Formats: sequence, C-alpha cells, structure tokens
Amino acid sequence: MFASDQYQLLDFSEGRKLDRIGSYVLDRPAPAALHAVRRNPELWSQADARYERDGEGGQWSLARDFDANWSARHGSIVLELKLTDSGQVGLFPEQADNWDWIARQVRAADGPIKVLNLFAYTGGSTLAAAAAGAEVTHVDAAAAAVAWARRNAQASHLEHAPIRWITDDALKFARRELKRGQRYDAVVLDPPSYGHGPKAETWKLDQHLGELLSTCVELTGGRAQFMLLTCHSGELAHGLPLLKYFIAQQSNLREQGRFSGSDMHLVSMAGGRLHCGAAVRWSREAGTNSAQDRRRAKVGRSGK
Repeated sequence: MFASDQYQLLDFSEGRKLDRIGSYVLDRPAPAALHAVRRNPELWSQADARYERDGEGGQWSLARDFDANWSARHGSIVLELKLTDSGQVGLFPEQADNWDWIARQVRAADGPIKVLNLFAYTGGSTLAAAAAGAEVTHVDAAAAAVAWARRNAQASHLEHAPIRWITDDALKFARRELKRGQRYDAVVLDPPSYGHGPKAETWKLDQHLGELLSTCVELTGGRAQFMLLTCHSGELAHGLPLLKYFIAQQSNLREQGRFSGSDMHLVSMAGGRLHCGAAVRWSREAGTNSAQDRRRAKVGRSGK
C-alpha cells in the first residue's frame, strides 16, 4: 500500500472517486462506484481538478495550477504524474501490493532473473522488479508511455539498471521473442480490454489473451519463477475465476507452482472498498526446479 501522504482514497460515489495524490485532490470517473453513496460529502468541494468525459474524450477543469514536478513515491519507486487527456495521471495505486509481491519474488529467486513486462505503461512493475535485482524487458505500444517510464526510472535512480525499453505490440513482440529463442524467468502483464499497437494492430482481450498467455508460458521454457496477470477493465476485471482459468490451462504452471487470486481494490477514509480490477498470481513451488532446469536457464540467459 502507498503511504497515506503519497496516496489516499478520500471518497467514492455516483460513478466517481475523490483521491489525494501528493498534495493534489482529484475528482474523476470510477465506474465501479456507480451505486455507492457519498460518506464524506464535505470533501468533494476540495478537489483541485475534476475530469469530465465528453464523448470519446474528456477534459480537466482546474481549481489551481499543478506543479510540473508532481510525483508519488512507493518505497524507492518514484512516479512522475500529470493530468492526461484520458483522465489518467500515470499511477494505478491499487497495483502497489503487486509491486511489493514482484519484488519479493525476485529477491527469493535462486540468482538473477529475467522479467518480461507487457502492457507496461509508466513502469511501476518494471521498476519494482529492477530495484529488486531483475533484468527487465519493458514493452508498451505507446512511445509516450515508454518515455514516461524511462523518466520514472531516472527519478528512481534506476537509469543504469538492466532494463530494455521496447515500443511494440505485446503479442507481436512475444511471438518474435519466441522465434528468436529468447527466454524469461517471469512474466507480468496488465492487458486492456481493447487497444491498438504502434502500427494499428488491434488488441481484443477476449480474442487474444489466451494466445498471449500460451506464448508467455512458452517464453519461460518451463523454468518460470512467477507470473502476474492483472486486469482493470471489461468483463474479466469482474471475473476473477475466469482470469484464473486462463492461466490454469497451462499444464506447466498447474504442475509446478501455486495460484492465488484477488480483487484489486482501494479502501477509502471511511472504510469503503472500491473495486479496481482483478489479479492472478502464480509462483513456483520451492524444490520444483531440477538441476537440468537450472542448466537450461543458464544457457537461455547467455543466449546460446
């Protein structure tokens, strides 16, 4: 969780949430809050910015100017923040627990590991893994998001960490990596329900997630240490069993590790829980790596 001086959900209701990030209070859409009742109505007038959707886009209304150096910190990770045309600010605070879990998995691994982060956005998971000692490949279809993540790495003093920054379509990149013989020890992915790659490739969660997961499992070459799948939007975000089902179809994962799943949520000042999506974690059971597995991993890391 974020420290309260870095992030706090103040209230949520009627399809909106009121949160404080650093010293700024934001009023913005939250579909999961559609039927909630305001518990702290007096706080809503304190918003420094309010985002309203308008057709396919939207705009911010500002009550005061925002600092160009606005940021939020979680442990050693520093994330640059800004008001974007989509209503996002570069931070999904409900992911903080997943970042901590990633860091624990990396530190618990028997030696350095390679992590593939797909749909990596502004890099919270990338930085968590890199700060814990992993070599990371960061992939996002938006060049602006990759540039933003690189600035976050610099702010977090990880500009010299072993991170590959890739602007590409996630599924196409995973396919090419498989053909190139690249292998990874862990995969993190946070796919949207719908999106486009840098060359107008179409991504549809219900059509492409199964293939992408299968490809990611192949990319681990049977030596996966952990996998994390999260979803914020669409029907899968409200269907944790379905997310677990997608991963559980992979026989290697069923046999060699354990699953855990949870709804991602934020807790308001009054104790209300705002649903923010779902997460499925898989980690290898201790003792399931054979000596042959470790030899294969060493060969895979050398690229030979």
